Amino acid sequence: MLKTILIDDEPKALDSLAWELENFCDQIEVLEKFTEPEKALEFIKNNHIDCVFLDIEMPTMDGFQFLNKVEVKDFAVIITTAYNEYAIKAIKQQAIDYLLKPVDIDDLTLAIQKVKHHVNRSTVVSDKLERILKDYSKQVSDKKITVNTDGKLIFLNISDIVFAESDGNYSTFHLTNSKKILLTKKLKEVNELLPKDHFFRIHNSYIVNLDKIKEYIKSEGYVVLEGNYKIPISRMKRTEFLKKI
Repeated sequence: MLKTILIDDEPKALDSLAWELENFCDQIEVLEKFTEPEKALEFIKNNHIDCVFLDIEMPTMDGFQFLNKVEVKDFAVIITTAYNEYAIKAIKQQAIDYLLKPVDIDDLTLAIQKVKHHVNRSTVVSDKLERILKDYSKQVSDKKITVNTDGKLIFLNISDIVFAESDGNYSTFHLTNSKKILLTKKLKEVNELLPKDHFFRIHNSYIVNLDKIKEYIKSEGYVVLEGNYKIPISRMKRTEFLKKI
């Protein structure tokens, strides 16, 4: 499912495009619609998206200024505008496609196909690079792991991870500096990534760094980690957990 956002200062144009995407294009989800580019920038910082439909003529910030403010541009861009004079500039900005308003359904469908091709190709390249870097990091040191998030690869010291928490199809690393890293991996995949001599999955929703355990409250069935995090231990895991510690 492609995740997209729409940016246009005209609410009617946003509603019209959203309706066309939802009714004529398969496998695409409109996460948000924005009339203010500034709010879209904040959304992009905190959410993974595959595509942006971007208007050019906007009063507070035009589409090209918007793209220049995006720190990590790991999504496809489709320019939407009523003025075809922006075509060349759109191409220079590496837009996947360029749609004239009112948007034609056939043109929109073709644009979505281009986005799907772009996303699939990027995923293959990213996965290959991630595997290479993982192998490299194992050779260099067994105290680091490599994670892919927000379109970038992060080399993370395992000593900085306090625990990992499940969030459906996603997982979150909670770090020693109180920061969090959201991963597009299930907790099962994260568990395979972490070294077993330092980490243990004590619950369906949690993996803890054994080195960060401060207390084990046996009567209530939870551990206290550095940072005063209280994490429950599954009854089925308690015996194995005690052997680990």
